[in-house]
Amino acid sequence: MTSLNMIEAAASRLDGHVRRTPLLSSPFLDEIAGRRILVKPECLQHTGSFKFRGGLSAVTALDPEVRKRGVIAFSSGNHAQGVALAARMHAIPAVIIMPKDAPALKIDNTRALGAEVVLYDRVGGESREALGQGLSDARGLTLIKPYDEPQVIAGQGTTGLEIAEQAAELGVTQAEVLVCCGGGGLTSGIALALEDRAPEMRVRPCEPDGFDDTKRSLASGIITRNPSESGNICDAILTPQPGEITFPILQRLCGPGLSVTEDEALQAMALAFSRLKVVAEPGGAVALAAALFRADQLQSDTVIVTISGGNVDPSLFREALKRYA
Repeated sequence: MTSLNMIEAAASRLDGHVRRTPLLSSPFLDEIAGRRILVKPECLQHTGSFKFRGGLSAVTALDPEVRKRGVIAFSSGNHAQGVALAARMHAIPAVIIMPKDAPALKIDNTRALGAEVVLYDRVGGESREALGQGLSDARGLTLIKPYDEPQVIAGQGTTGLEIAEQAAELGVTQAEVLVCCGGGGLTSGIALALEDRAPEMRVRPCEPDGFDDTKRSLASGIITRNPSESGNICDAILTPQPGEITFPILQRLCGPGLSVTEDEALQAMALAFSRLKVVAEPGGAVALAAALFRADQLQSDTVIVTISGGNVDPSLFREALKRYA
């Protein structure tokens, strides 16, 4: 299981390689939300999302002899790019299995980083696990899971260390921390870091309506699956269910989940651009959307929000700006 010591060790390995993203604010966003909003824009991270932290953490934690044989990962795009860049930095092979309906930008970027991309048909029910197992066995590759992997969670937890330090510099010790949540790697990593560094902060997972498996799982006390793995613009955080490793952490440390509509995610994207000058993808904007449009479900005077990624197809981004900017 991931621990604070693992997160601190990951922070040491990542030092000088990941960006320390800032905490941003806007009085316009504060006015909409009716409280102070601080935004952690991981869309400014290398590869455009927080996933680089976890990918690099996992790659650097491997035994050198194992690492040089190469790695394999499953991803709709952000984890793919994070692992691909980490592999390129260490001059090792990387195979990324991606759904063929993933955004073209994410597929193209993963290939541009030097990874071999293998596409599969998730809508048609093709098994990425079976495909990946065959490739891993044939080539001796090490699987780096997108969220249910202790060293990946440790890497994502470095975001929480930064949040605690940056918030303290602003005099903030109490807050709800809204995190875009798929399988729970970022959410659980941040929660573990804040448990020690900022114990008066409470993490709240945020998801799209209809794909709110974490919200429903926390409410029921058992892991609950989504009925589908596709069919929402928030592709970056569409996962079948919370992870077996991440869910106990979320259950112990997090408050109730929040969910937002696709339109609210698009509106949050437009507001992030117009008020903060940052680009968010739909899945990366759900926490900001929850802060702005679920005020009645929040208790804190200050809310800290992650924008987890900015790898959005240009046509969808134009649509968000056209409708809401």
